[in-house]
Amino acid sequence: MQDKYTPATVEAAAQQHWESTQAFRVTEDANKPKYYCLSMFPYPSGKLHMGHVRNYTIGDVLARYHRMRGYNVLQPMGWDAFGMPAENAAIQNNVPPAKWTYANIDYMKGQLKRLGFAIDWSRELATCKPDYYRWEQWLFTRLYKKGLVYKRLGTVNWDPVDETVLANEQVIDGRGWRSGAVVEKREIPMYYMKITAYADELLDALDGLPGWPEQVKLMQKNWIGRSEGVEIHFPYDLSTVGSSGVLKVFTTRADTLLGATYVAVAAEHPLALQAAKNNPELAAFVDECRHGGIAEADLATIEKKGMPTGLRVVHPITGEYLPVWVANYVLMGYGEGAVMAVPAHDERDFAFATKYQLPIQMVVRSTRDAYSETAAPWQDAYAEPGRLVNSRKYDGLHFQDAVDAISADLQATGLGMKRTQYRLRDWGISRQRYWGCPIPMIHCDDCGDVPVPDEQLPVVLPENVEVTGRGSPLAKMPEFYQCSCPSCGKPARRETDTMDTFVESSWYFLRYACTDNATAMVDSRVNYWAPVDQYIGGIEHAILHLLYSRFFTRAMRDEGMVNVSEPFTNLLTQGMVVADTYYREADNGKKDWINPADVQVERDDKGRPVGAKLTADGQPVVIGGTEKMSKSKNNGVDPQALVERYGADTARLFIIFAAPPDQQLEWSDSGVEGAYRFLRRVWSFGHAFATEYKAALPASRSLASAKLPESLAAVRREIHTCLKQANYDFGKHQFNTVVSAAMKILNALEKAARDDAAAHAEVVEEGLSILLRLLAPITPHVAHALWSECGFAGDLLQAAWPEPSESALKQDEIELVVQVNGKLRGSVKVAADAPTSQIEALALASEAAVKFMEGKPPRKVVVVPGRLVNIVV
Repeated sequence: MQDKYTPATVEAAAQQHWESTQAFRVTEDANKPKYYCLSMFPYPSGKLHMGHVRNYTIGDVLARYHRMRGYNVLQPMGWDAFGMPAENAAIQNNVPPAKWTYANIDYMKGQLKRLGFAIDWSRELATCKPDYYRWEQWLFTRLYKKGLVYKRLGTVNWDPVDETVLANEQVIDGRGWRSGAVVEKREIPMYYMKITAYADELLDALDGLPGWPEQVKLMQKNWIGRSEGVEIHFPYDLSTVGSSGVLKVFTTRADTLLGATYVAVAAEHPLALQAAKNNPELAAFVDECRHGGIAEADLATIEKKGMPTGLRVVHPITGEYLPVWVANYVLMGYGEGAVMAVPAHDERDFAFATKYQLPIQMVVRSTRDAYSETAAPWQDAYAEPGRLVNSRKYDGLHFQDAVDAISADLQATGLGMKRTQYRLRDWGISRQRYWGCPIPMIHCDDCGDVPVPDEQLPVVLPENVEVTGRGSPLAKMPEFYQCSCPSCGKPARRETDTMDTFVESSWYFLRYACTDNATAMVDSRVNYWAPVDQYIGGIEHAILHLLYSRFFTRAMRDEGMVNVSEPFTNLLTQGMVVADTYYREADNGKKDWINPADVQVERDDKGRPVGAKLTADGQPVVIGGTEKMSKSKNNGVDPQALVERYGADTARLFIIFAAPPDQQLEWSDSGVEGAYRFLRRVWSFGHAFATEYKAALPASRSLASAKLPESLAAVRREIHTCLKQANYDFGKHQFNTVVSAAMKILNALEKAARDDAAAHAEVVEEGLSILLRLLAPITPHVAHALWSECGFAGDLLQAAWPEPSESALKQDEIELVVQVNGKLRGSVKVAADAPTSQIEALALASEAAVKFMEGKPPRKVVVVPGRLVNIVV
């Protein structure tokens, strides 16, 4: 056995062993409980970052731990391989997206293997390969025939130069993020998945997910946004609108209807477009709103703008005319694209009415007398439900009674009704981009939209194409889009849009169960593995990815393909990895960010940073604070460099020890050094056992019955106490304190007295066995090597998880704290099974008690078993 710890040698040998024995390849086993552990699969961007390493290390710790607990463990890996970054890279590097993607997959797979993750690589998948996406095309056609996929016009942000649709976040000041062109709002045909058909089930089932963080469940509840309210119809004023009809609005505050002083519509609303035809100024404003690309999340903070249309509607209760305004804070995609404005009791309406001097009519009085009139500035109390005033026959009614009475009157006149509305919208999956799964539809002049037949699937995405960034290459490739109609045989056109990449990630976890099946999307094996027992990923995926996955699982359930409704039983959202930032300000005012590895930090005598210099020139740099590791802030740490210098186990140990998994991890070079020093100590102690202590072991072990010297009994007790706590912490995912327990065990072993060589060797053998098994999920390479070198039986992967020994934990004598009037004054040793009366007597007779009681008689003696005695005088 080598005396020094050399990570490269140790890790290569362990990984070779796992590879040659196919240690992590798994099949279904009815005789074992299953444990499906899955970390969100990565986008193959080129290199792993520390966020990836943390995510997959957490998952690997859980997978290895459960394997040692006797579970049949599946931990697969794949690649979320479609998406815009590949197209952008293709433009920058003049390389096809497929070639760039496959090269990145090869490199990142090597990085993952170098970190020693217990992955079943036989199940590897990549979503950009036809043998994967053919099945989502197949399911698409099933859902289309069922009505869960449909086609309609959708409003999008259109970049006329790049000839592509932009997400709201890609519209900057009304211009395309890449081309700089003024963005247009366009209506184009798009395919939608009817996720709203499952809205109630998706919402109600959240309460049956105790293994999910409450924060994530709340985010999903808010996103689905079930609202009980009233649909109100405002009849058109025939003299201004020129035709009959009603303006529909939905509100959860029908009690405030008598306070409506105007109505506001979105720029795309038919009334807005009608009014704009003969009003150039209004047309310009409508055009401005349609180019803005405002996201719903921004509505609360944007400046409220609007213009009157000259049109009017009729109040359904009072019969009064209300003006129709176009407002930028009303979105066509939400509700009916119109709101009834009640400025006295809605903050956005209040700001708008104040700006444009529109009437503000108070109709609710606070039940706690928070205000007497709704005057500026706005107060949150204005929006609280209360008792109605200025509301005619409804005066004096409280919220629910008012809603019931008003909705009943509206229903009686045909101008409204109670209904439930959802914030959730159907999922638009059409993307006017190249690098994605082709939508399996054919457009025929005679037959309309026709699904591609099963025997013609997959519709294969051509991979050797030139991407220019201007429009989709598919729309310029007759060899792709020219086809025959499957129904009538006449010439037809293949759909050139591709699917939203969230589609691929909405079912990949089910495909892992049977990636080798070339004839079905999933097979019976999925019902052995599903649902995922532990899912791990960032909280940024709390809404869309997780919600779409829950929808897909239900859609597949209803097709008879899976037996489960929920895809993930337990969810762990790991915290971000953050690091220090440094920068210099350029002449143009921009910040040039400098990597922490290139900076020397000056600290005061308490270790606090007081200044920093660039190593290259010795000149000062600005300390920018601690931020999430990112390319933009240049504060990332290259995992590859870290592994090459310290080894994978050091990287894994630091990541696990630095913070609990669900909390933010602050990068620390000194922390990495500390982790490396600990592993060297573990190795040195293992070497000492293998080459020295082990020779003193008796032929037959007798720890269970032998009477150990007190010092060694104390060491053994410390080890088993740490193990008991570690087992509890593993169950709570507090892996950092498991590492703390391992460190305490090593400290105890190193300090163990060697007077009785045989007894020492026995205690050390047991303690080292426990230590290596505790470390096996966290630092598997060094644990594997030392397990073998120290002569422990079998493969560590097959070893049983250690359990604390009750006999080892038992103490003949314990030490209790002695307090006088609640203040610590000393301690006293008593028999572990001493009765309370004896404990009281020993405490009162102790030197500390006698000194601090000062001859006064005790009024009361309180014994807290196993902890302390408090003497009150």
